[in-house]
Amino acid sequence: MSDDSFIREVNEELRSDQMKALWARYGMLAVAVAALVIVGTAAYVGYDYWSSNRANESGDRFAAALQQIEDGNRQEALDALKLLEEEGYGAYPLLARLRQATVLASGGEADAAVEQFDAVAADDSAPQEIREIARLRAGLLLVDHGSAADVAARVETLTGDAHPMRHLAREALGLAAMKEERMDEAVTLFEQITNDAAAPAGVRQRAEVMLELITASGEANG
Repeated sequence: MSDDSFIREVNEELRSDQMKALWARYGMLAVAVAALVIVGTAAYVGYDYWSSNRANESGDRFAAALQQIEDGNRQEALDALKLLEEEGYGAYPLLARLRQATVLASGGEADAAVEQFDAVAADDSAPQEIREIARLRAGLLLVDHGSAADVAARVETLTGDAHPMRHLAREALGLAAMKEERMDEAVTLFEQITNDAAAPAGVRQRAEVMLELITASGEANG
């Protein structure tokens, strides 16, 4: 036997002994880790499948409720949305709450709609953007169904110069001020809209119309 062959065989024996020693020491741990990986992967895949199915089911139920609204089946739609609020998955319970409020408002139940929007706005578990949308929707309803103070209580925090909803919030406050014949205050609010380059065209046009009406009435001190 050559020296090279002898050395190779010795190395193979050493490697074999080392592998046996490693297996004796860590073999069961390796099996346990592998088992955990398999179980964890199976659990993730199972949860993902379950979650997707629940989300899809809730989405189908939400779409069906919207179709009921479209078809004029208002009470059936409200009942379906209420069930979805209680049993739905993911974002759909929150969407169901908002849609219920919209249906109530369109049906002339302003007080119930405001109550629903207020409940969403007060829900700390809801995303901040959704809570602010609910505050704005309640404020817009209260322009016709509440006082200027009621409107301000909902939308005042949305009127900051950097807030994306500032234009609609200022419009709501301006309309509420006009309703109570506080014309100077209304002018200030509508001018904030017309002077804001970022104001949407529709909101700007409505503000311009309101300013023209106030000027024509001669009730502002401007």
